[in-house]
Amino acid sequence: MLEAPRARIAAVAAHLPPRYRTMEEIRVKIAETGGYAPPPGLLEDLTGVRGVHVREDGENASDLAATAARTALDEAGLTIDDVDLLLFAATAQDLFEPATSHLVAAKLGASCPVFDVKNACSSVLNAMEVASSFIAVGRYRTILITCGEAGSMLARWHTPGRKDLLRALPGYTVSDAGAAMVLTAGPAGEDDSGILTMRFISKSTLWETCTVSAGGTMHGRSIHDDHATLRLNGSLRQRELDTFPEILNAVEDELHTVRASAFIALHQVSVPHYHETLGAFSFSQDRCMPAVAEYGNCAAASLPLQLVKAREVGRIERGDNVAMLSFASGFSFGLALVRW
Repeated sequence: MLEAPRARIAAVAAHLPPRYRTMEEIRVKIAETGGYAPPPGLLEDLTGVRGVHVREDGENASDLAATAARTALDEAGLTIDDVDLLLFAATAQDLFEPATSHLVAAKLGASCPVFDVKNACSSVLNAMEVASSFIAVGRYRTILITCGEAGSMLARWHTPGRKDLLRALPGYTVSDAGAAMVLTAGPAGEDDSGILTMRFISKSTLWETCTVSAGGTMHGRSIHDDHATLRLNGSLRQRELDTFPEILNAVEDELHTVRASAFIALHQVSVPHYHETLGAFSFSQDRCMPAVAEYGNCAAASLPLQLVKAREVGRIERGDNVAMLSFASGFSFGLALVRW
């Protein structure tokens, strides 16, 4: 009996808008609104982030995604006509309707089926699971995953007091970014490349911890700062720490392979969060990359970006095992093990 095909990563790309906003520039902009003025260095001390990338005026999530997609297709030696399915996977979107995948497809000239996959910062990893399943059953052979993040629009500039600033803190560290990944069908032998394992865990009772609540049925047309910004409604750090034992138990069988991987890409909210994650999973620092300090929190584009940066410096080569771990508001955790 023939083995089902295995989804392999034929290409991965990331795009960062050239405009860069330092944390000092963010601090000054907050102070200029006339509310609470954070002292110099406070934002850097709390987050470890030096700055974020910001899209140009009029540049949408679909534009960021399409730019990265063109690079990924070129790397894979494919054209858009070779793509059987296009997915858009991000926290951001261009419009309430239609799905942003349609806008990406139109900009790329795609005529294949499209749809969105949305699960906060785990969106790309969830899209990989969907694509891998489609490829395994022979539904599609070549799938393009695209991502466009516009998190800079979620910053709260007027903060009446220090407490308001701390609740809005995640919004100051999010970067705008595009990413793309081409998955193709390949052999599934013991030594063949491709996606080997995927695991997902959700603890949805924690959904209120971190929210952007405007735009849905709860606060459809609200422009109130509490609704239209990325906002902490509790201790995200503590909720993650409380959930780590459950996560560790669920992925116990994979952890040895993950720790031995040539590279481990971790979704990162801040530098303290990055180091806490390393400690909780007992990961070696030399197998990971503290990308959040320089690039900010790129949301669902974070993992593809780290893969690109790791490849640029020779930390990932063909045949290497690579792990990808995501944490997302909701709360959810995802793990992928890939042989490059």
